[in-house]
Amino acid sequence: MKRAWPVITNPNGHKPQEVESYYEMLYHLLLEAIPSSILLIDRSLRVVSANRNFLEKSRRPAEGTIGRRLEEIFPAVILDNLDIIGRIQQVFDSNQPTDGERLTYRVPGVPMRYYYYRIMPFSREGEVYNVMLLMEDITEQVRLSEEVRRVERHLSSVVESASDIVLSMDINGGILTWNTAAERVSGYALREIQGELFSSYCAPDIREEVTRALDMQKKGGNYHMAEWDLLTKQGARVSVSWVLSPMKDALSKVVGVVAVGRDLSERRKFEMQILQSQKLAALGVMAGGIAHEIRNPLAVCSSAAQFLMEDDLEPVLRRECSEKIYRGIRKASEIIENLLRFARPKEKAAVELVDLVSTIKETLSLVANQARLQKVTTTTNFPQEQVLVSGVGSLLQQVFMNLFLNAINAMPGGGVMEVSVESLGKREVRVGVTDTGKGISPGEIDKIFDPFYTTSPVGQGTGLGLSISYSIIKQHFGSIEVESAPGQGCSFWVRLPVIMSRKERRSTGL
Repeated sequence: MKRAWPVITNPNGHKPQEVESYYEMLYHLLLEAIPSSILLIDRSLRVVSANRNFLEKSRRPAEGTIGRRLEEIFPAVILDNLDIIGRIQQVFDSNQPTDGERLTYRVPGVPMRYYYYRIMPFSREGEVYNVMLLMEDITEQVRLSEEVRRVERHLSSVVESASDIVLSMDINGGILTWNTAAERVSGYALREIQGELFSSYCAPDIREEVTRALDMQKKGGNYHMAEWDLLTKQGARVSVSWVLSPMKDALSKVVGVVAVGRDLSERRKFEMQILQSQKLAALGVMAGGIAHEIRNPLAVCSSAAQFLMEDDLEPVLRRECSEKIYRGIRKASEIIENLLRFARPKEKAAVELVDLVSTIKETLSLVANQARLQKVTTTTNFPQEQVLVSGVGSLLQQVFMNLFLNAINAMPGGGVMEVSVESLGKREVRVGVTDTGKGISPGEIDKIFDPFYTTSPVGQGTGLGLSISYSIIKQHFGSIEVESAPGQGCSFWVRLPVIMSRKERRSTGL
């Protein structure tokens, strides 16, 4: 159907028919260039014009579209549900365009397509000759939007299903999101804490630390790990392990912080269970060691006592039995005394400045005779100046006595024991005791500090010497280590904090 176009007077002298053909050509070119689907409809609801985009999307030929009524082009269900015919009539009557609406359209054999459509009047001098149905294909946008929503739902499901606390904060530390695990642990619903500062829900004594960590994230710092107690709604403290990470936008600008926290309550309970199991295991080893060590002298005392119960026992034998009973009681008493030292190594002893080199020299003089009897040569390497440590001299002497005797006993056929004292900077000193004995096997080296563990022959050691030494050194804020290999001797290294000399204190202004 050919419509009547307005006659336009051309200043160049062209005839009105030529001008009309020119503008009609421009109109058709414009329709073909527009990427949207366009239908021009008259009052009888017939299609006056359809552009190429509509024909291609609907897979309809031009001759099967132009001049056809809308009911022949669109499915009845679309026309009825969207009331397109009623809207077209409204535009003819009001000469006003409609608001945009969404239309779902599917041609047989073609996937579902989505359009955003509007109906606009095509009028001259206030009279509407035709209406234009403009349909914008938004299928890809809809699919992309649905994909985005699907990803958002998936991520939301992941966050909500996580057993760990997951929360996000703005650049100032205000809480934005708060997952189900956070609500369960803290007792606060998201609506109760949204917008509140995260640091306000941490324990008061660590809030400054939390604020500093968040400031670091605000400046674009790397992830931060910490253990901060979270305050619950009931006022309890829950130990939580946190990992903070900066949240950045497309321009890599920090716009917030993401925090992931793991409730450590169950872990702490598990650690306590393990510790309790270890304590019970150690108690079992200690009880077995005590029973083994005390049983030997008690057996001797029991045998000697049975002899003493006889009436016709000779005086010499009676005296011998009495001496065995006395020695057995002394041995049992010594074991108990060592056990008490291991458990409580004179905690209330007076602490004083101890000259470490003098203490070691004095201890060496006490074992010199035994070293000579076992053909053990002692070499020393001591500094010229004093080495002062804070501690109890008698306890430190007991440590070095144990180390020296162990070294000597490790060389029954003779050897060399080397004792050295060296400074490790101005704050620490290291004492080394090295022997050339048979060494310690890898399977035993991890057990030598355990109570009642000994490699000495039965009856020659209680297995408490190194345990007591370890406890004493720890009490002096030091450490004791061992290095050994079978057949290559053994080295013990004792590290202790050093007290500065008066000269050094004056030089540093202390």
